[in-house]
Amino acid sequence: MAKIKKDDLVQVIAGRDKGMQGRVLSVDTKRDRVIVEGVQRVKKHVRVGQTSRGGTTGGIETVEAPIHISNVALVHDGKPIRVGYREVEVERDGKKKIVRERIGRRGGKEIEL
Repeated sequence: MAKIKKDDLVQVIAGRDKGMQGRVLSVDTKRDRVIVEGVQRVKKHVRVGQTSRGGTTGGIETVEAPIHISNVALVHDGKPIRVGYREVEVERDGKKKIVRERIGRRGGKEIEL
């Protein structure tokens, strides 16, 4: 289970973009990679094609490349933190259910999005 989810604010802690912050656009749990907005930008050559209206597409585009999940840390209160889990018993519709919530290891507070 990945501790970083889509739309989280993260900071790069290793690599050429160290120190940069951005929102997570997607998470690939099979390869342990995340795509962060504005981080790890690379040039991609796209084949020239035509749209239905007659315009051309393609050329050299700048896109975000995946970065390993261990090279980013979740940002909470402006600082990068480690993430843990705590099991909480919640009552819904008269039934008790155990729910896992994300907590910050630094202060032990729940992480809200």
